[in-house]
Parts: sequence; structure tokens; C-alpha cells
Amino acid sequence: MNTHRRHPPPPAPGDVVPGHALQWLADGWRLFLKAPGVWAIQALILFVILAALGVLPFLGWAAAPIALPVLVGGMLAGAQALDRGQALRVDHLFEGIRRHAGNLLLVGVFHLLGALLAALIAAAIGGSAVLTGMVVGAVPGAGVAAGGMMLGVLVFTVLWALLMMALWFAPALVMLHDVAPLDAMKLSARACMHNLLAFLVLATLLYVLVWVAMIPAGLGMLALIPVIAGALYAAWRETFAPALPALPSPDALVADAPPAPPPGDVPPQT
Repeated sequence: MNTHRRHPPPPAPGDVVPGHALQWLADGWRLFLKAPGVWAIQALILFVILAALGVLPFLGWAAAPIALPVLVGGMLAGAQALDRGQALRVDHLFEGIRRHAGNLLLVGVFHLLGALLAALIAAAIGGSAVLTGMVVGAVPGAGVAAGGMMLGVLVFTVLWALLMMALWFAPALVMLHDVAPLDAMKLSARACMHNLLAFLVLATLLYVLVWVAMIPAGLGMLALIPVIAGALYAAWRETFAPALPALPSPDALVADAPPAPPPGDVPPQT
């Protein structure tokens, strides 16, 4: 008998008050304070893994972006465990590998392809402008080339922002609600566009916090990365979770399982 549980498609994202971006960060900090040592170890392992993947010959430039959603999914599983009153473990970081490795890796592949496509489009615009400027020559040509390069940078920035919107909720939707990778990215972009002001506020706050965290030799990132994971979980919960049926965690499933019969006891035959 097929026991795979089918989940309804996720609903449209709800409305979010822009000021709640600060509350998400506060929730992330609250989750961090519940297990700061474990969170810091997770962040350190994440850095080491991404750095090791980045120096791989030939494929290092592609491996880290593909693996990132898998590790983010694991940190989200840890945030969910803490939110449910369970203990955070270091190996929660690898929960994405155990539960949704294929789908999370696909999110990473789409992330990489989107970044390459954005770069190619921007390069095509800038390159065509430079060639046009060379044909025109002299001062007018320099103006055309400079304008085209600026347009290429602007186009890349817009496409990159859209890609970040598609990635923001995708690991949470895949990891915490079994949404298909491409559907998760579409829904994530839709949620961010639907609540654009809230996520602009959040992006601004994160930009400032990253610079602050980098001041003490980058050590502040060991706290900021878990806080961002907790903020992402809080943002997902407010934007989607009120309308979604909750999924039990693997730990909860084990806890709710009926106890095994004592040795020697034979269940009655029917």
C-alpha cells in the first residue's frame, strides 16, 4: 500500500506588514539565543563546506551555489525544531541531505542557471554597446559604450534581485512543505513581490548587519548566519504557514510512534 502523504498545493502568500521585517530578525535572534554554541558550530561548518567546494578544480565555481540551498534547508529544519520546543543538534545542518537532497539540489541548479543567464544578458547588452561605440568612434562612441555598460549593470542588478526573491523562500517551501523546486521558486518570487516593501526593509537591515558582522574579523557571521536562518523561518511562517497544514518533523514522528511489543509477545492474528 502506498503510504506517501500527498500535500495540497501551497496557497497564495499572505499580506505582511513592512515593520514585521524587524520582528523576523528579532525572532531569529531569539532562536539563536536558545542554542548559540550549536548554531555557531553549524555556521562554521557551513563556511568550511562552501569554501572547500569553492576550491574544487573546474567545478568549484558551480558546486557552492548548488549546495547552498541544501545547507540552508538543514538550518531551517533546526529553526523549526527549536520553535517546536525540541533540541537543536549540529547534524540538523545535514537534514536537507537526509530528507530532500534532490529537490534542494535542483533549487541550487536553478540558482546557478539563473545567475549565469543574468550575467550573459548583461554581458550581451554591455558588449553590444561597446562594439557600437567602437564603430561610432571618438567621443560619441565613448558615450554609447559607457551608457551601454551602465544599462548592462542595471539589467544585471534587476535580474539578480528577482533571482534572490525566487531563492528567499524556496528552501523553506521545499524543506518544510514538500513543494517542488521550480514551483517553490515561483511562489517565493511571488511572495516577495506581493510584499515588496517588507522585503526591501529586510534587505536593507541585512545589508547593514552584514557589514557590522564583518567588523570583528568576520566572526560576527557565526551569529548572523543563524539569525538570518531564524529570520527566514519566521518570515516563511508568517507569510505561508498560517494557511498551510503543519508537517510533523521526523523527530516528532519517532516520538509519536507506538512502542514496540516486549520480546516474546506475539500480536494476535486476525
